[in-house]
Amino acid sequence: MSIRPSASRLDGVDVLRGIAILTVLLNHVNMRLFLADIPYTVGLPHQLVATLFWSGQRGVQIFFAVSGFLITSTSIRRWGALSQVAAPAFYRLRFARIAPLLGLLLLVLSLLHFAGVKHYVVSEDTGGLGRALLAALTFNINWLEATRGYLPGNWDILWSLSVEEMFYLFFPLTRWVRGKLLLAVLGVFIVLGPVARTVFSAGNEVWHEYSYLGGMDAIAFGCLTAILLDGRALTRRTLRWSAAAGVTLLTFSLGFSSLSAAVRLEAIGLDMTVVAVGTCLVITAAAQSGWTAPRFLQPLTRLGQRSYEIYLTHMFVVFALFGWFRSPVVLLFAATILLSALLGEAVARLYSEPMNQRLRGQKPTLTPDPNGLY
Repeated sequence: MSIRPSASRLDGVDVLRGIAILTVLLNHVNMRLFLADIPYTVGLPHQLVATLFWSGQRGVQIFFAVSGFLITSTSIRRWGALSQVAAPAFYRLRFARIAPLLGLLLLVLSLLHFAGVKHYVVSEDTGGLGRALLAALTFNINWLEATRGYLPGNWDILWSLSVEEMFYLFFPLTRWVRGKLLLAVLGVFIVLGPVARTVFSAGNEVWHEYSYLGGMDAIAFGCLTAILLDGRALTRRTLRWSAAAGVTLLTFSLGFSSLSAAVRLEAIGLDMTVVAVGTCLVITAAAQSGWTAPRFLQPLTRLGQRSYEIYLTHMFVVFALFGWFRSPVVLLFAATILLSALLGEAVARLYSEPMNQRLRGQKPTLTPDPNGLY
């Protein structure tokens, strides 16, 4: 079956991913400072600290919603309809995008473990290196950490890939689960998301944040957005309202988390639902308006374009810089963002994108097709 080329990139989506990866970077530097008991936030407003340094989980929720939308909308373009998705081709494309860098990361982490390098040794309490590798390759890092405890930082970040890869594993079932039944299934995931983050987590701190269902509702929102937009052209007024509502919800989620907690949205698991809905409303406006990011947002857009490479490699930068210096803290944050971006760009250009193209049967070029990221 022939595969149609995918459409051009969406600046609005890349900006969302840029915001998401930025929250993750800030969060992980903050965690190192927090665990080292360095009181660098003394005197700062509580909400400012929460927004800048404790929003990583919300950033990952943005990633999940974006992934659901991109995979669904791109699949519709490639095969004409979800009912026509060819599982072998779908898995090959996902493997080409994800496996090269993930495989290299696991190799490097294994070597660092055997070398006994601090921050990279997998404790026997969590099952050792073999169990961590098995979990990474079978999409259950989150399950392992919920039952055995946290893995080292470079391993811990793979929990979100476990959620996304489980989504990819079952996505081709949309070939048979169609129409209203598909919408009903997505609706079930949306409803179960908040329940998974509260009732199902049963007080388990890791499972509260890392569970499959706890992230699958955002993915389902993204899928639903792509399905509802397929073949529809919204009016300019509707798109403006969608953009305004989405930005408002994301601003509330990221900038007013204290208020979210006060009205008990976190207690009932709806705080992350608000993030997903806001993300999808912004995606809706971006997907149909043809919005182009202004020049001052280009760095953020580029971060979004390289978010996968930055996400998988940034902990090397975090640990290296934290071991080198911790003050001034502002410089530590700035250096981490800059060097993580440069490392992600280098890895993408020199390795992951060329490998992606080879595995897709394309001739590697110095200017890879950006749509291959999808």
